[in-house]
Amino acid sequence: MLDTGFTGFLAINKQDLDSLDWFYIGKETLRTAQGETLFKIYLGKLILNEQEFEIPVYVGDEITEFLLGSEWLKILPLVVNYQANILTLG
Repeated sequence: MLDTGFTGFLAINKQDLDSLDWFYIGKETLRTAQGETLFKIYLGKLILNEQEFEIPVYVGDEITEFLLGSEWLKILPLVVNYQANILTLG
């Protein structure tokens, strides 16, 4: 889900991290809809549109789905066709 209120690249649930071989780089407190939350940060590799990105990934217990944050909007174009219900990033 694209969450423009989240200012990072990607946030995932802790259980989704278990199958990934990502490097732990630290912790950071972020403001979410539920209030201030401490997240662990991992260096993750992600492929979007056949392009590989190495990004900081925020990991927390309260994340219920993958969140793509507004940091992507600084490097990839966002196109919305409201009538067709299509949102394209990249």
